[in-house]
Amino acid sequence: MTSEAPAAKHRSGLDRTRQIAPQIVEYLRERILALDLAPGTALSRVELQKQFGLSQTPVRDALMRLEEEGLVTVYPQYATLVSKIDINLARQTHLMRRAVEQEAVFNLAEKANRGQIADRLRVANTKLKALASKEHAEFLAADRAFHFIIFEEAGLEHIWPIIRRHSGHIDRLRRLNLVNVGTKRVVDTHDMIIEGIEKGAPVEAAQAMKTHLSGTLSMIDDIAARYPDYIELG
Repeated sequence: MTSEAPAAKHRSGLDRTRQIAPQIVEYLRERILALDLAPGTALSRVELQKQFGLSQTPVRDALMRLEEEGLVTVYPQYATLVSKIDINLARQTHLMRRAVEQEAVFNLAEKANRGQIADRLRVANTKLKALASKEHAEFLAADRAFHFIIFEEAGLEHIWPIIRRHSGHIDRLRRLNLVNVGTKRVVDTHDMIIEGIEKGAPVEAAQAMKTHLSGTLSMIDDIAARYPDYIELG
């Protein structure tokens, strides 16, 4: 009896059975969102090629994709830098997210299977609570998983990638502000959203989502004062 061979891997864990450039995008995006690669950090194409054992084409394509997302700035013949956090773009993404997610939870609270939806969200929030004392990057990744369930249950999963492509600036602000907001507030406001859905109270669920999403932007002046080199006020 033969067993299935594991997928062949490049160095740094890249899967050769999948397209390479998107994997580099995912890897660099997560490091940028976690602030492991802080705003202003130079990204060397040559070093990335060496790190992944690749030619220049997939690395170039990955950096172009990240530039489209506003996460890196490419200066031809000079350097590629991790972009500063653009407050104007963060505000725009926040407005888009709030409109979509408030409507989503409003509709979920009116669904016949809202109890099952609430149960699924509660499981995700329990996992999130268990990560409250862990690395903030890991906590925020679990937070995104919670929000994806909302999109999925609302039938908006095709909108999720669009939201994600435009969320780099607001996500980094949230990462910087998490020390002020605290992980408990995130978990608690999730509980408020879940309760509104479970009770069949659409207005309550939508208001809880608004509260949940509004904490970071209210702290912009404080964040900018603490991290002036990271912020572009525009």
